[in-house]
Amino acid sequence: MEQLEKIRLRLNAELQAMNRIIIDTLRTGNDMMNNIVTAYLQKKGKQIRPLMVILSAKMFGEVNDDVLHAGAALEMLHNASLIHDDVVDETSLRRGEPTINRMWGNHIAVLVGDYFVSNALAAGIRTGHLSIISALSALGKELSLGEIDQICNARNHHLDEGSYISMIRQKTASLFINCVRMGAEAVNAPEDKILPLVKYAELLGLCFQIKDDIFDYFANPAIGKPTGNDLREGKVSLPLLYALNNASEEKAAPMRELLIRGDLSTDEIDSLIAFAIAEGGIDYAYERMRCMQIEAEAILNQYPDSEARTSFQEIFDFIISRDH
Repeated sequence: MEQLEKIRLRLNAELQAMNRIIIDTLRTGNDMMNNIVTAYLQKKGKQIRPLMVILSAKMFGEVNDDVLHAGAALEMLHNASLIHDDVVDETSLRRGEPTINRMWGNHIAVLVGDYFVSNALAAGIRTGHLSIISALSALGKELSLGEIDQICNARNHHLDEGSYISMIRQKTASLFINCVRMGAEAVNAPEDKILPLVKYAELLGLCFQIKDDIFDYFANPAIGKPTGNDLREGKVSLPLLYALNNASEEKAAPMRELLIRGDLSTDEIDSLIAFAIAEGGIDYAYERMRCMQIEAEAILNQYPDSEARTSFQEIFDFIISRDH
């Protein structure tokens, strides 16, 4: 976490101003909503996405109110997706604390998530940039379609790497792409200068999800979900995909049959996890991330040396090395 904390310290003033916008935007006359939102905001995550909005703006200009409102909008939209995900996944803990759905029930949690979405759009409107408002709208669609793609892949047993990469591009990378795009557009950066950074953000987002999926293969109480949780839902991620497609047919066939049959027992999930690890799936996932990092480094090196460029490089290091 040291790398990320250094970046947060560099951008402390901007982050504080952005978080104040979030607090002010979400404030309402309803005591119940205020209590829920206040408690939720006290348990801030890493805020990588708004950091990227601010850093993107710094690559091309100076941070202004439009940048801060864009960052606030993205952070609220991201949190809305987490709140809704907790309902869908029946998650009881996030960041080591009880989720809104556990404390208040699914009905209230969905409404709170919807409230975050509406206020994210309101913050986007305050930038006055039609491109930012359009990006927020498109992003909501991308995130939803990414989740639907994941469900379809599980139900239709699409056990290939191409389908997986396409799904996580929509589900996760789209959010990182819009972070850098919105930050750059808030300072009126030219499109030809933005496009390489967009590609960098895509690679970062893909790595973020690959690393997140690796966590499902190991016990880690800090994450707030049990090992094998994705497999219980029929979601097959990169380590297992690699093992299924590269192990001998004698080893892979029974594992494939388990996934097609579904309704897995704990022992069967343990068998799938052990198979993925033994057949080099985790090693392959790290290799893919390292290749993406090398490509991302080459993209960043197209830009002049700056503190913002260094921070983007450090964020990529953090994404691959993080433990939760």
